[in-house]
Amino acid sequence: MNINFEYDGVSASSRLEDMAAKKLDKLVDKYDFIVRADVFFKKEKSSNPEEGKICNIRLSVPGPRLFAEASNDTFEESIAESTDELERQLKKKKEKMKSH
Repeated sequence: MNINFEYDGVSASSRLEDMAAKKLDKLVDKYDFIVRADVFFKKEKSSNPEEGKICNIRLSVPGPRLFAEASNDTFEESIAESTDELERQLKKKKEKMKSH
């Protein structure tokens, strides 16, 4: 699986990329039909710079793409929340694929 990282107003971080890649690798182990992942990191424009760290993840799979977005106090929390949401979506998609 190919993973692309994009940063919007955030400096690139190999630590964040490694964390996101580990979480996505776990999903690929369970759901082998994932083709590609696009991970976006950005900061929400707010008065408090300590909050609003957003992680968007878009997965390319057969059929419509899957997308999850999370905004938390840290990017780590946002990555975890986004991947959890994607896992729920992937589970549903796999069930639909089995029934066809």
